[in-house]
Amino acid sequence: MSKILIRGAKVLGGEPGDVLIDGGTVAAVGPDLAAEAGEGAEIVEAGGKVLLPGLVDLHTHLREPGREDSETVLTGTRAAASGGYTAVFAMANTFPVADTAGVVEQVYRLGREHGYCDVQPIGAVTVGLEGRKLAELGAMHDSAAGVTVFSDDGKCVDDAVIMRRALEYVKAFGGVVAQHAQEPRLTEGAQMNEGVVSAELGLGGWPAVAEESIIARDVLLAEHVGSRVHICHLSTAGSVEIVRWAKSRGIDVTAEVTPHHLLLTDEMVRSYNPVYKVNPPLRTDRDVMALREALADGTIDIVATDHAPHPHEDKDCEWAAAAMGMVGLETALSVVQETMVDTGLLDWAGVADRMSVRPAQIGRATGHGRPVSAGEPANLTLVDTAYRGQVDPAGFASRSRNTPYAGRELPGRVTHTWLRGKATLVDGKLT
Repeated sequence: MSKILIRGAKVLGGEPGDVLIDGGTVAAVGPDLAAEAGEGAEIVEAGGKVLLPGLVDLHTHLREPGREDSETVLTGTRAAASGGYTAVFAMANTFPVADTAGVVEQVYRLGREHGYCDVQPIGAVTVGLEGRKLAELGAMHDSAAGVTVFSDDGKCVDDAVIMRRALEYVKAFGGVVAQHAQEPRLTEGAQMNEGVVSAELGLGGWPAVAEESIIARDVLLAEHVGSRVHICHLSTAGSVEIVRWAKSRGIDVTAEVTPHHLLLTDEMVRSYNPVYKVNPPLRTDRDVMALREALADGTIDIVATDHAPHPHEDKDCEWAAAAMGMVGLETALSVVQETMVDTGLLDWAGVADRMSVRPAQIGRATGHGRPVSAGEPANLTLVDTAYRGQVDPAGFASRSRNTPYAGRELPGRVTHTWLRGKATLVDGKLT
């Protein structure tokens, strides 16, 4: 592997400089590294683009095994590389469910074979995601996949005893339970956020308290047990306040927000377009503003995509019958730029923290979320922050097209991604 000289890049949005990659490692960072690079080095003219550590997504649905009509590990990791990601955590709601060492090892090895980004499987908390019996947490952790994050995402671990046992079990090896906070009895028949819009449209309402009550219970359980709990796709202002309170008590809780919950509101549902149907549902303007502020002040730790691909027929139907979920890997950074950077709530160092450093720390993703400095793995993302363009799903690397941003103008474009010094994306094209 030859040397690569990234010339004139703004590392974390700072002053332009050079970054030299040698093999799979950052060899040097500083002004005018041409002499150190030597004559045979590959030159990438950054021209003032922003260089970030490779992004890490703690919440991705790759669908394989079982729903390869929606996504595969190959297409999902290609989408990830297109969006600037060098590592993703694959959710357990596959077919069969990733509740055994065998299934998580299959997903892990598929990621290694395809090589567009690292894939770290998330193990199910309960057998079959049924919420009745703990899955093989220890066996999944001890497997080749080395699972440290466990979640029944798509379903809530609503039994408090099961949740307590899971927290106790993962504590032994420093794992974390990532909870999909949804009290099922409060959301029976729910189609969208409960509020003025749901009342006007006559759609079943999904109350904020269905999320908030589970978060309140689980942070108290985590405090009681002395274990780690992570809140998936937090979506309400009330949830923010509960997490903020829990952190003030020293409870070991982390939380994520999706890009779509930072930008979109329940007003979009007036179109009855199922592309806006997602779990948890799009909330109000007040919730969106609270989520942005919480991400800025660190109450919410990370941005996670909840990339949820579906085939055309599962979304192109009447609202009530449509599947929930949106794809997000290829647009996440642009949405964060629009909602957080261009509004002055975060700088690019803050984006690197929320989309690379912290998710890597929460998930224990070795070699990712590291500083852009000499001696560190060359997992890097180059972003043209001056770019603005319309989202065209036809150009997605993902197998699915269920994006809420089709035709919408968004800022920023990932031009290059490197995984351990190997280019997976060059000039916006997958290698």
